[in-house]
Amino acid sequence: MSIVTVNALTVAYGNHQVIHDLSFKINPGDFLVVIGENGVGKTTLVRSILGFIKPQKGEIITNPQITIGYVPQFRNIDREYPLSIRDFIALNVSHSFFPWLKKGERQQVNQVISATNLQKIADRPLGLASGGEKQRAYLAQALLPNPGLLILDESTASLDNEMKFELLNLVTRFQQQGLSVMFVTHDWELAQRYGTRFLQMTGDRYLTGTINELSQLKKGVK
Repeated sequence: MSIVTVNALTVAYGNHQVIHDLSFKINPGDFLVVIGENGVGKTTLVRSILGFIKPQKGEIITNPQITIGYVPQFRNIDREYPLSIRDFIALNVSHSFFPWLKKGERQQVNQVISATNLQKIADRPLGLASGGEKQRAYLAQALLPNPGLLILDESTASLDNEMKFELLNLVTRFQQQGLSVMFVTHDWELAQRYGTRFLQMTGDRYLTGTINELSQLKKGVK
């Protein structure tokens, strides 16, 4: 059974149609790369899957047995942000601060901190973390409820190449353990390096296929 099935999706803001008659699926274990330039509707698609936007037409069917982890493009975290990395991650357990978590919840937090290589800096204020460290903290928080689908919305856009690869290598490790991933980007190199399947959005034209087919598309091979 698919994780997410999108059938004939159409989304508009007023008279401006952002997505028109889009259909595709996310299957178990997919690393689906959604690629396209700014303004073609990638984030609108994400917000529709998350239920933040109601489509004008079509439907989005999500497997009821899974939850969705989400790492947005931007977070308003400045140097004065009061929580440590550990406490920030723990917000996704019981929406309270770390000292009041139950034993099992503390174990969950510690496990995801270890899995995302944050042990050495877990007690550092999140506001003082580097860009790459923050992104790993955001990833850890999104992974905490053990989701069936992880959505990354331009999560590597502000990182240098080393940090991009570090973050996506971590994501790939979880994907190889059964997590489905939807990675929104405009970076062809990352798409070809990490994806298993792709959805290319170009205005009202959509292409889907394997990542090998994306490589051929990039080279202009018909």
